[in-house]
Amino acid sequence: MPRYEFRCRACGDTFEVNRSMAAAADPATCPQGHADTVKLLSAVAVTGRGGAGSAPTPAGGGCCGGGCGC
Repeated sequence: MPRYEFRCRACGDTFEVNRSMAAAADPATCPQGHADTVKLLSAVAVTGRGGAGSAPTPAGGGCCGGGCGC
């Protein structure tokens, strides 16, 4: 289930809420009980190697092209 980050405008606390994508835009109450909150924009980075459908690792061509091993 996705996790969404919110910030309370009243007290400044930042908190996370787990909810379905269908409920992503629903308002959230902060842990202190304030209702004036705003959903924060989060950036997601997915990293890893291998797996079905992944692009092959570049080979040859000097540093960062696979030749130096970085």
